[in-house]
Amino acid sequence: MPNLYRDTAEPAAVTPPLDGDIRADVAVVGGGFTGLSTALHLAEKGVKVVVLEAEEPGWGASGRNGGQVNPGLKHDPDTVERNFGQDLGGRMNALAGAAPQFVFDLIQRYGIACEARQNGTLRAAIAPKHAAAVRVTAEQWQRRQAPVECLSGKALADLTGTDRYRVALFDRRGGDLNPLSYARGLARAAMGAGARVHGGTRATGLTQVGSTGAGSLGAGSAWQVATPSGTVTAQQVVLATNGYTDDLWPDLRRSVVPVFGAIAATAPLPESVARAVMPSRAVLYESGAITVYYRVDGGSRLLIGGRGPQTEISSTAPLSHLLNYAHKLWPALGDIAWTHAWGGRLAMTQDSYSHWHEPAKGLLACVAYNGRGVAMATTMGALIAKRILDPAALCDMPITALKPIALHGLWPLAVRGAILRGRVSDFLGL
Repeated sequence: MPNLYRDTAEPAAVTPPLDGDIRADVAVVGGGFTGLSTALHLAEKGVKVVVLEAEEPGWGASGRNGGQVNPGLKHDPDTVERNFGQDLGGRMNALAGAAPQFVFDLIQRYGIACEARQNGTLRAAIAPKHAAAVRVTAEQWQRRQAPVECLSGKALADLTGTDRYRVALFDRRGGDLNPLSYARGLARAAMGAGARVHGGTRATGLTQVGSTGAGSLGAGSAWQVATPSGTVTAQQVVLATNGYTDDLWPDLRRSVVPVFGAIAATAPLPESVARAVMPSRAVLYESGAITVYYRVDGGSRLLIGGRGPQTEISSTAPLSHLLNYAHKLWPALGDIAWTHAWGGRLAMTQDSYSHWHEPAKGLLACVAYNGRGVAMATTMGALIAKRILDPAALCDMPITALKPIALHGLWPLAVRGAILRGRVSDFLGL
């Protein structure tokens, strides 16, 4: 069973492998949302930028995720401001809250065909503890004048087609899209603005090679990125590899935990069934230790995702828990066929914040969106570009020291243990 997006996405742009040795102002390693957004926003300003992607643009989590464009960070706004102070924390909240609109505006500006809809995000709770947390989150966003409200009872059932939830935060800033089409559209936009994008080009080495003459970014140190078919020498390098980070800069891989998500999709729902399943066409993710998320796409297919086996999948067999849960939510699904199942790696951090690092002069890295990658990765790409263009400008996200996780090699066992504990906790309503 293939990834649904590969069957339905807009065609990919031609991104041939790098051939030979070239020079650029900026080399970006990774052709997902972060790397492509960075390249686009740099190219718009006349910067000579080259993107190196091991597979093809959108191949990783950017082209495999749930397609939800959700506002905010993992933590509540008050927590963010306690962690980072009212000034920086306030700017972080404003940035993350506005991130979906940034995405939708970018899509409109470049005419990216990706089934984008701004129908809102529902964060729904089943257990009393989680319902209380949802109400707290809603109150905090309302104090910040965000367009959110708490729904329950019939109003919530009318939006979702199920009476399973006690309460949900309805955030009108959110929405959905076909993420692979979006990634491919970003690649086209970046190339149209002057960026070079090379697929099938894995970065295999990263070396500081002295200094360069004055370029569009001024004079400075230079880096050389090696690949099997050539090199890129650039003043700045951006590492945007997220859950597929390797040992190109070893400490970076050990600073995040790769976690596999898994998604199943139905055949297009008959009209009578489509009216009963998420009739609002908002997207929903559950509040709990182990998140289940779902939406009905523009082709009337139900997509439901969550934690699956911590490996790639090619059938619905490992996802029986998600399929059974979907039928529990909407018995009207009946014997509808499940036609697609796929998974991929995203990156998580111990503190549930995205990590932006500058581990050496001229080297930037940004990884880990903790389940909010569509909106935040796009936005972070623009911030990275701003940082490169004007290093003295105020940053709306913290730049932190790179800290490897202790006993990182045990992450598969740790993730499986955390998933098991989370499922037990959710089942007991703890």
